[in-house]
Amino acid sequence: MRNSIVTNEIKVVGIDLAKESFQLHGVNEQGHVIVRKKLSRRKLMLFMTHLPPCLVGMEACGGAHDWARKFRTMGHDVRLMSPQFVKPYVKSNKNDEVDAEAVCEAVQRPNMRFVPIKSIEQQDIQSLHRARSLAVSHRTAQLNQIRGFLMEYGLVAAKGVATLRKALPGILEDADNALSPMFRELLSGLQDEFHRLDERIAAYDLQIKQLSAQSDACRRLMTIPGVGPMISTILVAAVADAKAFKNGREMSAWLGLVPRQHSTGGKPKLLGISKHGDAYLRTMLIHGARSDLLAAKKKQDRRSQWAVALEARRGQNIAAVALANKIVRTAWALLSRGGEYKVTAA
Repeated sequence: MRNSIVTNEIKVVGIDLAKESFQLHGVNEQGHVIVRKKLSRRKLMLFMTHLPPCLVGMEACGGAHDWARKFRTMGHDVRLMSPQFVKPYVKSNKNDEVDAEAVCEAVQRPNMRFVPIKSIEQQDIQSLHRARSLAVSHRTAQLNQIRGFLMEYGLVAAKGVATLRKALPGILEDADNALSPMFRELLSGLQDEFHRLDERIAAYDLQIKQLSAQSDACRRLMTIPGVGPMISTILVAAVADAKAFKNGREMSAWLGLVPRQHSTGGKPKLLGISKHGDAYLRTMLIHGARSDLLAAKKKQDRRSQWAVALEARRGQNIAAVALANKIVRTAWALLSRGGEYKVTAA
């Protein structure tokens, strides 16, 4: 009876997540500690099932989105936070109990920034992109290893995936390049692995293209110059609800595409971009902006002329980042308000 009374008093819960051991810190409306305990994975589910609906805070980490979806089905108001925003609330030495208390305190702050909870579909798309990224990095490593081996035998292969793909068959068939039978066999095996990675990446690309064609949000995003299936799908996967951002600039800041500030005494000082948020998505956006910047030189609309003029004044890198910033702001408008991108005449 006493345990049910105590449970009913809990209004806010902070959970320090782990693989098997979870620290829980619960307080009542006045902020007094009601419960502080460590639970296993099974016992945590049981405890949260019997807990009346309350505010639940967790750090956005591995498994956090899965827990958030489960707790939401139980009627709890679940909020995820970036660990960097929870850290200031950690008191004294760091341990699980102190971390859980910090999470509980941070989730109650009125100005706290929360991480949108992802759906299973969003996590599927992100996993697909991460798997493709890993395959690309493996292919790059394979390419560099092959080029390094060839260099040892006096054969210089030019940079680039396509270039090496074309050159390898000729190198293997050339009987005058003094390669030993053992090395030819080794090189043939590396070539086969190289082709397998090519096929895997092509399969991922096809799957991403199909997903972008099936999504209305992706189709609308792809009307923006510089945005294709890759950017549209990962952007939709990363941004659960664009309306969670007040405006496009806030969404751009979330992705680290706005200048860092170091201001004091009323004297503003802007530095390079902050590079906060998802590095993979930010990289994809800048790559898309570079492609759009090249195409802009052949266009006469207002946006293209702005980009070309900026590149002439500040250089290609700054212009590409600025254009990526503009892409994100436009994407926010399309995701939050609907519609498609329309070219504005000069």
